Amino acid sequence: MNLLHLTYAVEVARLGSIRKAADALFIAQPNLSRAIKELEADLGIPIFNRSFKGMEPTPDGEEFIGYAKRILSQIDEVEHLYRDKGKRPAPQKFSISVPRASYIAHAFARFSRMINADTAEIYYNETNSSHTISNVLSGEYNLGIVRYAKKFDVYFKNMFLEKELLNQVIRNFHYVLIMHGQSSLASQKVIHLADLNPYIEIAHADPFVPSLIFSTIKREELPDTIKRRIFVFERGSQFELLSHNQKTFMWVSPVPGELLGRYGLVQRECVDNTKEYEDVLIYRKGYHLSKLDRQFFSVLGQVNDPPLEE
Repeated sequence: MNLLHLTYAVEVARLGSIRKAADALFIAQPNLSRAIKELEADLGIPIFNRSFKGMEPTPDGEEFIGYAKRILSQIDEVEHLYRDKGKRPAPQKFSISVPRASYIAHAFARFSRMINADTAEIYYNETNSSHTISNVLSGEYNLGIVRYAKKFDVYFKNMFLEKELLNQVIRNFHYVLIMHGQSSLASQKVIHLADLNPYIEIAHADPFVPSLIFSTIKREELPDTIKRRIFVFERGSQFELLSHNQKTFMWVSPVPGELLGRYGLVQRECVDNTKEYEDVLIYRKGYHLSKLDRQFFSVLGQVNDPPLEE
């Protein structure tokens, strides 16, 4: 089997006739007929049913023609890519997998205004720490930001060492509460954990720590003191819920004031919450940060948190 035979089979299937395909391919009809028979012999299946109406693919033939079309299409893509590579500038590339954090998204929006090249390929993915690590290890994304409680630092650092992932802490923080500006919770001068019990928590529910079982982490990150939760995995939908339901709240890393104002939300401390978290940059050993990478982290460092409500 060769690529030329694949082209012949696809053309016969398209036109439904050896004669028409031979004319389109500018080859003799007997030669084309012989090539199709040789291809069928190599594969051990009949590709076409032959009748007075012409050539119609068999069920196996239809499957084969589908594969043949994809193979020929991929060959065209590769030829186009490398034939034209020297004629056009290489695109700027940036790819990062991050937690669902508003300050990171806010920085990314600002960073997007700095991309002024004629060609650019930018990939931004919000997901949990487990998927971010997989995305970076597979090479699908060059950069990742992993979020975890500081008490689990040793578990993550051991895994980074084992997987040869370079890492750097980019932010330390503790979670704060956000809620509707008119929520009765927002009017309290001091908020304790027990004050949250009557309210509905908006939660991610996708915690991850290497070498620890999910139930252990879940008890840590989602304590059973809260009886009502809505699990939402898309940050925009979380903010929509918070802005429409005054009975909801969410634990978050500090949110930029511009975003809070857009949704009519406020940000408050909880005096009982002392748990520290870290956002950690990871990338594969041997990867060198590009100009775009450095520009993004420069912008990320400039994003300021709003003052907390008194």
